[in-house]
Amino acid sequence: MAAKMDEAARRRVRAGRLLLKGKKPAEVAATVGAPRQTVYRWLGVLQEEGIDGLREMSKGGRPSLMSDEQIGELREALLAGPMAAGYGTDLWTLKRVRLLIEKRFGIKYSDVNVWRILGAMGFSSQKPEKRAIERNAQAVAQWKKRTWPLLKKKPGKSAA
Repeated sequence: MAAKMDEAARRRVRAGRLLLKGKKPAEVAATVGAPRQTVYRWLGVLQEEGIDGLREMSKGGRPSLMSDEQIGELREALLAGPMAAGYGTDLWTLKRVRLLIEKRFGIKYSDVNVWRILGAMGFSSQKPEKRAIERNAQAVAQWKKRTWPLLKKKPGKSAA
């Protein structure tokens, strides 16, 4: 058994235990708050694979077009950075990641699906700082006080 079972797995296991005690699927559905049809599906899994089968059920949905190995390769490419992938700036965009996936793996995704993949991989949207990290606040203040006034246009004078 996994150290930490998710809420859905706990609900399936609870339903399985109720079914093993002889409760009817309709009763179990009402008790655990699941559709009756779902409880019948769980009953089939319970009969074929036991409680462990319910615990290990996937959440469903269409399987990913990318294999786990490809996801790992994508992670490495993303961590290497956009410049290593041939881009001129060090900023990943959804479009760039989408094109990287298409180029490396021949799989076409929409930006929305790329966003989901990145989220599942643990990446989040990051916005770069607008000012340099190395910025020297004292030097900037001095520049504003001494140099900037000399560069500013004086009223009434035009550049000839």
